[in-house]
Amino acid sequence: MDLANLNAFIAIAETGSFSEAAERLHLTQPAVSKRIAGLEQQLKVRLFDRLGREVSLTESGRALLPRAYQILNVLDDTRRALTNLTGEVSGRLTLATSHHIGLHRLPPLLRAFTRAHPQVALDIQFLDSEVAYEEILHGRAELAVITLAPETHTPVLARAVWDDPLDFVAAPEHPLARNGSVSLADIASHPAVFPGDHTFTHHIVRGLFEAAGLTPNIAMSTNYLETIKMMVSIGLAWSVLPRTMLDDQVVRLPVSGIQLTRQLGYILHSERTLSNAAKAFMQLLDEQRFAIA
Repeated sequence: MDLANLNAFIAIAETGSFSEAAERLHLTQPAVSKRIAGLEQQLKVRLFDRLGREVSLTESGRALLPRAYQILNVLDDTRRALTNLTGEVSGRLTLATSHHIGLHRLPPLLRAFTRAHPQVALDIQFLDSEVAYEEILHGRAELAVITLAPETHTPVLARAVWDDPLDFVAAPEHPLARNGSVSLADIASHPAVFPGDHTFTHHIVRGLFEAAGLTPNIAMSTNYLETIKMMVSIGLAWSVLPRTMLDDQVVRLPVSGIQLTRQLGYILHSERTLSNAAKAFMQLLDEQRFAIA
């Protein structure tokens, strides 16, 4: 089976578009169409239904997709295993990370890594933590440094590196900031800006309110913590932010009896052979974890 054709198939399946797949693969759209035609001819099945601009997998396409991932992952795994025999820390390391961690936690580690291993080409993808989880699951990234899910299931393995305390925050002039100690019920009655409802942080915070029988008044949502901080600082709403982001633009709301935290760390696929570069970066992350401990 031609690997170029298989890569084209996966790109279309993931993007739902021949033109977007062509952009991802740096090819023309006719070239991508030719690859799919070749694959369909080889397999003697139709892989996509094309209704106008709508592209969807046929039943045969849906059956092929997980096997296509498996084929490419086995080949990548084999290449890494053979390359690792040299003992060199070189090649490409595909690393996924969230915007917040990439800005606030990773810079000193990336600096140390690139100085120690100049032969490694870093491919850093800035993604929501939940999207990065999928990149690991499907073998498109070797490591992801993210906000960890409350529960991680095989074949994904998670290792915590940083405890990340979270604080309720508001603008200095917000009514909640003038009341001294406040309760969850007080906070729930005011408009909030939350991380997107599919994010791990959203579920952590919302679960706290639900456990108290309360429903927060979520007026707005965004996945970018810097945007949330801006909205809070101009008085539009209260929110929850990592303690490391607090400054004079926002104030912490003391909530009696509440200690909120999340864990930041890295995830990897348990059935994947890691490159020497990935192992070296994991060692840096583990050293950071043990230094904090």
